[in-house]
Amino acid sequence: MQLARLGGGYVAPNPMVGAVLVHEERIIGEGFHQQYGKAHAEVNCINSVKEEDLKLIPQSTLYVSLEPCAHHGKTPPCADLIIEKKIPKVIVGCRDPFKEVDGKGIEKLLKAGVEVVQDVFKNKCEELNKRFFTFHTKHRPYIVLKWAQSSDAKIGSINGERIFISNEFTNRLVHKWRSEEASILVGTNTALFDDPELNVRLWNGNNPIRLLVDMDLRLSTSLKIFNDKSKTIIFNSIKHEEQNNLLYYQITKDVSIVHQIVNALYHLKIQSVLVEGGAMLLQSFIDEGIWDETRIVNNGELIINNGLNAPVLKDEKLFHAENIFSDKISYFQNLNC
Repeated sequence: MQLARLGGGYVAPNPMVGAVLVHEERIIGEGFHQQYGKAHAEVNCINSVKEEDLKLIPQSTLYVSLEPCAHHGKTPPCADLIIEKKIPKVIVGCRDPFKEVDGKGIEKLLKAGVEVVQDVFKNKCEELNKRFFTFHTKHRPYIVLKWAQSSDAKIGSINGERIFISNEFTNRLVHKWRSEEASILVGTNTALFDDPELNVRLWNGNNPIRLLVDMDLRLSTSLKIFNDKSKTIIFNSIKHEEQNNLLYYQITKDVSIVHQIVNALYHLKIQSVLVEGGAMLLQSFIDEGIWDETRIVNNGELIINNGLNAPVLKDEKLFHAENIFSDKISYFQNLNC
């Protein structure tokens, strides 16, 4: 699982996977899925075995955090490679819910005479790939809500003036969060008044796909969110067309915008979304109960007084908290998801 996490931010929409090959209590190979479209964890693990240890592979045990694939995708089936290398025993963390795998890899190994031990640290392995599992079992992206608020629970001024609430160290953490998600969503007013670029310039990683709600297409394309540094999807009620790095995705005003966005992201195969604002959009996700995790940055030293009220959570459970100087970050999960 430690190896698997090294692929975070680089392998989506594939899951993070780690693999270790052990011969008589000695690790002779290890690997992880490093990049989407490239070799899987099992391949990298077997390829890492030193020449003098190759003869030990048929007497070794392979530990892998997720069921080996059994289908031809971007790469050949890992189950076939395990059989080819005559590895006699495989320890599997959990099954793969993807319909092209979902037990087929384990079945193929068993039919070839490989001993398979399943569901070792099953819950932890599923938690590791919660975005992947949510997408394939609930048929929607994993949804993370995030906002920063003052000590009096305000998220901004009422006149559109931008107020920097979180400190510079927390801002770096937020950019790390962005690198871990497939997409990032903001509403019309946030794009207009804050003019965010929504990239990971303060962290080393891939930029998420930018998502914008602009139902009447009233925003100027001179805003940073429309630059060509990463793909942008504009949810609107007027047109559906693609222009270079911009996708105008048409939805309607008479049906829940949140549900339409979530359904669109599923069909676009976008596995996770970080919702960064504004308050109305965040509250809509909360009110409709469509969220998995919320991260609230609270600046205990800042008082705004006459400002915009922060969203109000419902059915939440605090599962982690940390302090970064003046900021306290609270992590909540949705009790109904």
